[in-house]
Amino acid sequence: MVDIRSLVPDFSVDMRYAGTSNFTGTAITGYEAPRCYLLKPVAEALQRVELALRKHRQRLKVFDCYRPVRAVQHFVRWAHDLDDQGTKPQHYPNLDKRVLLGEYIASTSGHSRGATMDLTLTQCDRTGRKCQPLDMGTDFDFFDVRANTDTPGITPAQRRNRQRLRRAMEGEGFQNYAQEWWHYTFRPEPAPNVAFDFPVR
Repeated sequence: MVDIRSLVPDFSVDMRYAGTSNFTGTAITGYEAPRCYLLKPVAEALQRVELALRKHRQRLKVFDCYRPVRAVQHFVRWAHDLDDQGTKPQHYPNLDKRVLLGEYIASTSGHSRGATMDLTLTQCDRTGRKCQPLDMGTDFDFFDVRANTDTPGITPAQRRNRQRLRRAMEGEGFQNYAQEWWHYTFRPEPAPNVAFDFPVR
């Protein structure tokens, strides 16, 4: 595993599970620092995507990368706690929390294999330093059909932004998960049968 910033020192990293700005409302077990770890060939492919985008004054911003198994277990515990509904308005306003486990929250995660990441696309000014996320139609970790990559329920501009991200990622071997516009996995996975559990620190 390597830190993406060892390859691109100013890569935009917004690791939501290292803080409270996520669907649980709390920092997640196993995230001791806001760092994006990926297996080396995956990180190198993501570096190529980033450098190609910068030619067009665009950049990536990652929300999650490698995810320890203990973090996945934290998600499952949260999903079982039906009394905790604090983030419902922002993350699952149209769903009963009881349907999240299995439908939106998996008991095992491809993120734990070090080849999957969650990210978005940003547009930068002429200096390349001030960048704003493009409008994708929903926030990250919005549990709803509107988050499906090809959902009809978004504007043409939002659809184009999703397509821009997908084209950039597919160009270096990443495959989108159709239910989540932000979710990409490098194919073929370098370690498809391994689930890591070391903390992010």
